[in-house]
Amino acid sequence: MKKLLFFPMIMLALQSCAQKKDFNLIVGTYTNTGKSEGIYVYDFDTNTAAFKAKSVTKSVENPSYLALGDGNKTIYAVNETSETSAASAFNFDAASGKLTFINKQASNGADPCFIIADQKNVITANYSGGSISVFGIEKNGALSPVKQLVKHSGNSVNKDRQGSSHVHMVQFTPDHKYLVVNDLGTDKVYLYTYQPNGGNQTLTIKDSVAVKPGAGPRHLVFSKDGKYAYLIHEIDGGITVFSYSDGNLTEIQETKITADDFKGENGAADIHLSPDGKFLYASNRGSENKITIFAIEKGGLLSVRGYVPTLGKGPRNFAIDPTGKYLLVAHQYTNDIVIFERNAETGALTNTGKRIEVGAPVCLLFAAAK
Repeated sequence: MKKLLFFPMIMLALQSCAQKKDFNLIVGTYTNTGKSEGIYVYDFDTNTAAFKAKSVTKSVENPSYLALGDGNKTIYAVNETSETSAASAFNFDAASGKLTFINKQASNGADPCFIIADQKNVITANYSGGSISVFGIEKNGALSPVKQLVKHSGNSVNKDRQGSSHVHMVQFTPDHKYLVVNDLGTDKVYLYTYQPNGGNQTLTIKDSVAVKPGAGPRHLVFSKDGKYAYLIHEIDGGITVFSYSDGNLTEIQETKITADDFKGENGAADIHLSPDGKFLYASNRGSENKITIFAIEKGGLLSVRGYVPTLGKGPRNFAIDPTGKYLLVAHQYTNDIVIFERNAETGALTNTGKRIEVGAPVCLLFAAAK
């Protein structure tokens, strides 16, 4: 009798494992190309990489980067429009994928290119403005006017690219006590103490770390255990590995995302860890259009495992789905998202042949579908 009961239990378990694992794939774009209408939401099946359009939020100017609010009930978008730049707030219905506009506030800094959110604040990195904007979050998810604007000054050795500050990314440290700010223009990574209820003193400078002159720090990701940080340089295609502890970054390795014989133009863009924390991926635009695969070795150090063409032009951003099975690359210039299957054991990427056609995609976010 026990054997008879055991078999159906096994079957039920297998059926449960085979159930669809659907997530919302949310795509930020540039609308000024004339190829995009705004923010797109797709249903994405992490069992098969099947996708289906759910919604398009129109009349949003250049929502190039997006952030999910607390509880995935809100989405915040930058409006990258030079001196008139702003940030917008939307209610988000995960089941339908529909975004409903709440409000919009001026960023007071030109060309915000990155945005983050927690329960209390939304923070943007303003590239052309060389600044950081801090917005409060109202009870209905609306943005308050900017309550703190932090302006950077300085430059570095590349006169064409680094004549002034260009803040490229803001990110909370794993302990949420500090904010890391990458400044491409000054070749520095700044660390600010973060006080969520601090009003116009939400951010106070703690320290800054200089990187190699002409590197152009762009994006940074922390290791799964929070002990290490990986910084990609846009201009020289390098990666700096830091150890991290209580608001302090200490350099432990310098490497690069290009092969030793590479002589083309760099345009390093995005960097992400696999969900299991075993592999690091980095994208390069310019003349390369490749993803570099690194293994995370003992002590957080990196070793190159391979280079994979992204099969499009301008891999500005990419994302790994929450299960770790697929890596999706957003091509700004060929207007598509290329879907690769990821080998969890080796980190290798294989082209699935599947493409999502969408105009000028530059930001990919995964969120629960319910």
